[in-house]
Amino acid sequence: MKIDIDKLTEKELIDLNHRIVERLKFLESMRAHSEMLEFGVGEKVSFRVPGRGEMLGVLVKYNKKTVTVLTEDGQSWNVSPHLLEKEKESNQEVKKSGNVIEINPKG
Repeated sequence: MKIDIDKLTEKELIDLNHRIVERLKFLESMRAHSEMLEFGVGEKVSFRVPGRGEMLGVLVKYNKKTVTVLTEDGQSWNVSPHLLEKEKESNQEVKKSGNVIEINPKG
């Protein structure tokens, strides 16, 4: 499909521009949403921050284009999902912090 923009009026060009921008925003939103679905709330993730290295944390919330990650030091970061990696937790060493008490289900 080709559009001959030379024949469009200024008003039509402005309208076309707005429609193109909205479509691009929609496509970016869909891409971010599909990337978000690769991670679950409560999942341990990592991401890199220039000058600070790797940050480890837990995904706590989905936003429109980002996810909120609560880091081990208590900071809250809004991170683009394409920058996240699933944190590989070793079976031998499980980090426990805070006042969490594990309850074994009766069985």
